[in-house]
Amino acid sequence: MSKTIRLIYPQWQGGIISQWIPELSAEDSSRGYYLGAQLLNMLAPKNDSQEIFEVPISTDISSREIKNRIMDYDFILNQTKEALNILEKNNPDKIIVFGGECSVSVVPFTFLNKKYNDDTALIWIDAHPDITLPNDSYAGYHAMAVTACMGEGDKKIMSELPSKIDSSKILLVGIRDWEREEIKLRQQKYGIKHLTPEEVSENSDRIINWLKECGASKVLIHFDLDVLEPKELIAAVGVVENGMKIKEVVRVINDIAKEKEIVGLTIAEHMPRVEIMMKNILDALPLIR
Repeated sequence: MSKTIRLIYPQWQGGIISQWIPELSAEDSSRGYYLGAQLLNMLAPKNDSQEIFEVPISTDISSREIKNRIMDYDFILNQTKEALNILEKNNPDKIIVFGGECSVSVVPFTFLNKKYNDDTALIWIDAHPDITLPNDSYAGYHAMAVTACMGEGDKKIMSELPSKIDSSKILLVGIRDWEREEIKLRQQKYGIKHLTPEEVSENSDRIINWLKECGASKVLIHFDLDVLEPKELIAAVGVVENGMKIKEVVRVINDIAKEKEIVGLTIAEHMPRVEIMMKNILDALPLIR
């Protein structure tokens, strides 16, 4: 029997995002991913056969600091160990991850890649490529998630990860914001292939063809909510236009499932702006508090 678990991984420290969400305070926006992960778990359909685990995440925001060129380095390192401990203790065959910022995929995906002896392909559905490195200008670990899966990044954090996923087995889907020219050049250097929203808008053929060429029998899927077209739904921080439609993302993931066995699925970067505002309203009312 295959064992599937749900991993609530409300890590927020990897993001440096408050400047993009002016309607919220810096504290509320920074920790918004924490609530976002909890809400995803609440909204997901119940499945009694899937045990639920939660990675313990600090909500301390008293002094955010950059160390080793990574924001909140010590928290991220400790939480990486906590997540890995849960997985090693329970040894799941498949993992559903409710995040949290993008780096929540790093531990589960490298764990599964090791479990299946590198026989996994990683499909990263995101508006951004997430191949930043610690020496770059942006110190948010969530933008380093794909390179971390490849074993590229801070040596101490990388040494904790169970395996490395080869760049030839990674496909970026929905990319439309490269952020900086150096990121484009790095993607070319690594040889990571990518598909734009337009290239998957009508069908999933290019993804399926890539999967066949890749040769891996199992698939890891990261679904960052900022890949979605903001005119249809704003569920993340990013609001870059010309994204994927909801029905397109759902179709792509289901088409992949018809072709290969999905063993890891992450939904990440949920930023529940309205719910945070509503919480603040409730906190300010008499009798309730």
